Amino acid sequence: MSPIRRLLIANRGEIAVRIIRTAQEMGISTVVAVSEADAKSLAARLADAVAITGPAPATASYLNQDAVLSAALEHHCDAVHPGYGFLSENAGFARRVQDAGLVWVGPSPEAIELMGDKARAREAAQAAGVPVLPGSRGQLAHDGDSLAVARSIGFPLLIKAAGGGGGRGIRHVADEEQFLESLDLARGEAAVNFGNPEVYLERFVVRARHVEVQILGDGENVIHLGDRDCSLQRRSQKVVEEAPAPDIPDHVRARMRESSVELAHQCHYSGAGTVEFLYDSEREEASFIEMNTRLQVEHPVTEAITGIDLVRQQLQIAGGEPLTLAQDDIDFAGHAIECRINAEDPQRSFFPSPGTISRLDWPDHSVRVDAGVEQGDVIAPFYDSMIAKLTVHGTDRDDAIALMEKALRATRVEGVKTTIPVHLALLASPEFAAIRHDTRFIERTPTLTEATLKEDIHG
Repeated sequence: MSPIRRLLIANRGEIAVRIIRTAQEMGISTVVAVSEADAKSLAARLADAVAITGPAPATASYLNQDAVLSAALEHHCDAVHPGYGFLSENAGFARRVQDAGLVWVGPSPEAIELMGDKARAREAAQAAGVPVLPGSRGQLAHDGDSLAVARSIGFPLLIKAAGGGGGRGIRHVADEEQFLESLDLARGEAAVNFGNPEVYLERFVVRARHVEVQILGDGENVIHLGDRDCSLQRRSQKVVEEAPAPDIPDHVRARMRESSVELAHQCHYSGAGTVEFLYDSEREEASFIEMNTRLQVEHPVTEAITGIDLVRQQLQIAGGEPLTLAQDDIDFAGHAIECRINAEDPQRSFFPSPGTISRLDWPDHSVRVDAGVEQGDVIAPFYDSMIAKLTVHGTDRDDAIALMEKALRATRVEGVKTTIPVHLALLASPEFAAIRHDTRFIERTPTLTEATLKEDIHG
């Protein structure tokens, strides 16, 4: 029996469903905090109790700290799991949860604050021996001094919001003529979007892959659960993920993993976290981007190759149990791929496709399906458009690709448009098969998806 007896889940969709199922397996009662629009959602139907935190807009419900905290107290919960997104990396909310006498399922507010400030996180990474890209240090001065720093780094470069994350708050600068204007714009955007106008500079890797290391800690001990590749992205949002990251030299992989563990050690990290890197295949270098102090959307591929339930680990650690796994206990088997199925219309520039799901058929049980909906449910226009994640586990990468193609063709979603044809096109591309893709591959290759969008995927 877990020390946590009643858990408030401050999230929605597939991740709320995912947490509910593991919690209930552990004998933990669940309360899901949802908006009025999600009152009849799959998560609400599965939870032991439902707390309505406000109307449909996320700012009035899922981001309403007072309402979420009140729901936890009124339903006599002893812990709060934030999932990902929304309040998951809000140090102030984590502190309020703890101050109310509740357990926060995640790292300490101090660790969240440190890693949430991307400039400070970069300095902490350097101190831990994590490789970083050439960039600025500390607060940037204005005008001429900043331009001198930019010249020392070299163009092209990125201006990044210190308080940003998740691919947001980034401006690409091709040359110094654009720099000062871009700097002013970036500061203004950072102030509006993140409440912090500070920015920093970082060298831009032209053909970078996005590779990340999963870590687990209990505040004293830290281990890694291997790495993932999340390079297939559209507008900085991940589309396809796989584990382990393919075609990484052994010495680069070892340094990423070991330095990620050291960074987490220095933060006295507790729970699940992810250290993200850009991998430059030409230089055979991996450089730190940021650390996400929460569960990642793509965690199922790590679970597939390790056999470890990350949500269970989160709940055990938050409940005060020490980490029961040592690094030598972790075995890596096979290769896993995950595809995020979104309710979007690829033929209309990926415009959201809300509506009622009139038919929903998933692949057989050999495919892991993390879904937030069932047939007859409504995809609301208020939130992220992800319907589900499909995850396959093969003996090797080629086997996993073949299994995922089969799984996608076996999936039928009617009533809304989906991104399934795009996933099939990406998996069939020679560049992906040969591991020659990078984070800008989708934007750089518009014909890749256009040629297959008219295909009958069930033919």
